[in-house]
Amino acid sequence: MNPHTDHLIFGCADLDVGCDEIERLLGVRPAFGGSHPDIGTHNALLSLGRGVYLEVMAPDPEQPKPAMPRPLRLDSLRQPRLIGWAARADCIEAAVEAARQAGYNPGQALSWERALPDGGKLRWKLAMHREMPGDGVVPFLIEWGMAQHPSLMAPGGCTLLDLEAEHPHPEAVQPMLDALGVDLQVSEGGRPALLATIECPRGTVVLS
Repeated sequence: MNPHTDHLIFGCADLDVGCDEIERLLGVRPAFGGSHPDIGTHNALLSLGRGVYLEVMAPDPEQPKPAMPRPLRLDSLRQPRLIGWAARADCIEAAVEAARQAGYNPGQALSWERALPDGGKLRWKLAMHREMPGDGVVPFLIEWGMAQHPSLMAPGGCTLLDLEAEHPHPEAVQPMLDALGVDLQVSEGGRPALLATIECPRGTVVLS
């Protein structure tokens, strides 16, 4: 039930542009993943080691504009950057209940799916707030169950060494992280930001 880093989300206005930026920074190009029905996004993935990956996410021009705003404040994004992350839980219902008991409600656990490029389906469970408590510093929860983890299917060559964060008010986000059982170093900074230290073909890079 103890959550740990599952994936980081690099948001951008255009998926190809976002993949270009990641390839420039890290030296490996993410591979197209698929579309998320109903929320108007699509993605490309890059492995950061076994059990961890980077998701490049952008509005999907092939989908109608969704009725609700896209998640993680993607619609208001001004430049490509890390906009959120997911912590994996072995049993998401138990993790949600434990967080609620500790004073933080991470949202309802719901089942999700998307089509794979080979025509199959990838299914998972997610507990997430569209309002983004913690401004992207606080993770949402994910459970993969019996599904093959995306890190095993994505291009390799990169390894996540460390994940830290900055926030104007670290004391405001720390109780939420504690309730989730997440160990994340949060320093005081001018704006909320995730800082991922990644070993890659370009060397050791801090992606933010």
